[in-house]
Amino acid sequence: MSHDTVREKFIAFLAEQGHRVTNQRLAIFDAAMAQKEHFTAEQLLVHAKAIDDSVSRATVYRTLPLMTESHALREVDIGTGEKFYLRVTAGNNQVAQVVCVDCDRISEISAPFMEWYGSTVSLKLGLKPISQRLQVSAQCIAFRTTGSCPNRLKA
Repeated sequence: MSHDTVREKFIAFLAEQGHRVTNQRLAIFDAAMAQKEHFTAEQLLVHAKAIDDSVSRATVYRTLPLMTESHALREVDIGTGEKFYLRVTAGNNQVAQVVCVDCDRISEISAPFMEWYGSTVSLKLGLKPISQRLQVSAQCIAFRTTGSCPNRLKA
């Protein structure tokens, strides 16, 4: 789906839910959709402020749940207490996440078997799956060998 189509769907979602469509929310949306990798709310704030310097931290934190509810973003919890987000694109629904415990990097690989597995296991219990995830924690081989990692996120 094109950026404009996803943006129109987000605007329609806001209207349906009784939320105002503001320049700040649209700046946050545009900043989020420009990200190719996982990002945090604080990282999004920096990018959104570059588009509209009136964007506040509070507006970012209030807008992120709306973006996940509207299916523009996917929330990723790696168990560190900080949430990460990734824009939803065609083909990134059935993925396995690999989280490096040394580099704090989140990688995703296609895992088409997950739909079959989730349905099979759930149906055996008389349930219908609504979401699922596969997350692997891993150690960075380069970090363990040399003491530094080229993928380590900058603070």
